[in-house]
Amino acid sequence: LHLLSRRQRQMCIRDRYMNVIIELLGGLGAFLLSFKILSENIEKLANAGLKKLFNRFSKNRFAGVGIGALITAIIQSSSATTVMIVGFVNAGVMDLFQATSMIMGANIGTTITAQIVALNSFDFAKYATLFACIGIFMNMLAKKEKTKTIGLIFSGMGLVFISLGLMSDSMSMLKDSGQIREILSSINNPVLLLLIGALITGVIQSSAAVATIIISMVGAGLTIGSDPNAVLFVILGTNIGTCVTALISSLGASVNAKRASLIHLLFNVFGSLIFFIILLIWHDFMDDVLGRMFSTVETRIAMFHTIFNVCSTIIFLPFIHVFVKLSQLIVRDKKEEKKTNYLDDRLLKSPGVALGQAVKETVRLGKISMDTLELSINKFIERNVDSEGIIRDNIKDIEILNREIVTYLVNVSAQDVTIGDEKLISSLHHVLNDFIRESEIADNIVKYTNKVIDNNIIFSDSVNGEISKMASLLKIQFKNIESIMLENNHQKIVEVKKIEDTIDRMRSSLINDHIKRLEEGKCNPQSSGVFINLISNLERAGDHLDYIADEMTSK
Repeated sequence: LHLLSRRQRQMCIRDRYMNVIIELLGGLGAFLLSFKILSENIEKLANAGLKKLFNRFSKNRFAGVGIGALITAIIQSSSATTVMIVGFVNAGVMDLFQATSMIMGANIGTTITAQIVALNSFDFAKYATLFACIGIFMNMLAKKEKTKTIGLIFSGMGLVFISLGLMSDSMSMLKDSGQIREILSSINNPVLLLLIGALITGVIQSSAAVATIIISMVGAGLTIGSDPNAVLFVILGTNIGTCVTALISSLGASVNAKRASLIHLLFNVFGSLIFFIILLIWHDFMDDVLGRMFSTVETRIAMFHTIFNVCSTIIFLPFIHVFVKLSQLIVRDKKEEKKTNYLDDRLLKSPGVALGQAVKETVRLGKISMDTLELSINKFIERNVDSEGIIRDNIKDIEILNREIVTYLVNVSAQDVTIGDEKLISSLHHVLNDFIRESEIADNIVKYTNKVIDNNIIFSDSVNGEISKMASLLKIQFKNIESIMLENNHQKIVEVKKIEDTIDRMRSSLINDHIKRLEEGKCNPQSSGVFINLISNLERAGDHLDYIADEMTSK
């Protein structure tokens, strides 16, 4: 360069830095894309398992940590896991105790990303890039959906190492720059280093991406600070910065959802504070402790990330209730009105989990419909219209809830769902229509109640008893539907069919008996229209429950 003019030298330096930036950003983009491909397809492959894990929450804090770590290791994002947890808390299906243990586990699971990145320092990495080629041919040539998904997983893994190579190359261009080396090595203030890590992670919203850049820089020979522990302070900062995603997701959510995201922040801040003090006291922690156990610098950084999160979890696990109490003190209770109990848009990134919540909400809508129908039948027998307002309000609520569930199902369907999930979504649309019919039947019965009162029509105790019996059978039928939908107990279809046959026979028998009473002059002809329509409506209610059972067992 000394033979070139000053202007030419400046242009060469500018072009070099521009190439570094382009290659670094290109590598970072490829890295994020590769992890998106990897995580989405692993999640797709494990969707059923994820659903089971999230549907079997345990009060055991160790089980919560294990589930949180496993889910995050699968989907490769502690932010995504934490957002899902906030969603579950917002939906009211997980309490803060369970959420806290799972958040701790998520922090452990996310360290697998840094471990994968550290593998780039070994010869294994160049062979791993072949996975990209192998995987894409698997996806193109395979006929089975599962094999195609596995192919994309291989491709994602291969692209991870290709992108890491790009970033390492870009960092290698900078290592010969005395100016850059001087700037990086001059940053020694631990607080500033921690804030840099937190700020960059907060902007990018991916601690994995920031850790990747740091490992690539150090692997290329660039030194951050003159203190051996300097790079570790930046890693501590990334753990705080990664909380931004969960905090953003809790905006507009329930009080408990805000508390869950706050607990995530408190856990990482307190953990970082403890290790911050340790690193200040133990100046040679990087070389003295990690250097003895691990040969490469990249591995030391990755292992520190893991050690930090595992130790923080061990330290704070006995104090989960303290975190819950602290979050409750900071975020105060307020009155909230929720239309849905289980739906939350934060869960849409995991379609299998979101669909499981949609099933629960559909069953809840069904219960409201059946309770409304039962109330209308009871008031018909009592010849009482006092609950007409309640029944009408319930029907309006059911209509609103139905629209929200349908919208949610459309949003789930827009995600990358499996064929099995698509079938379930289609079935739920049919199920919702059948449950809506139950509420419409309740509305019809309210009209019949008004008519019998206005026309002074009276039914005998034996007839009212038969109507009550039909209502009881419908109640049992819905219990069977709940078992089928929530527990996948398809054996209940046998009981559903038996009860359906019983209801059909009762309808025929009651109408035949009524016609005989009319012929014998024992019944008022005015009652005929009301009675036959009422019994036919109850039989239709049974039909709709039968349709639901068929729909949910045929998928």
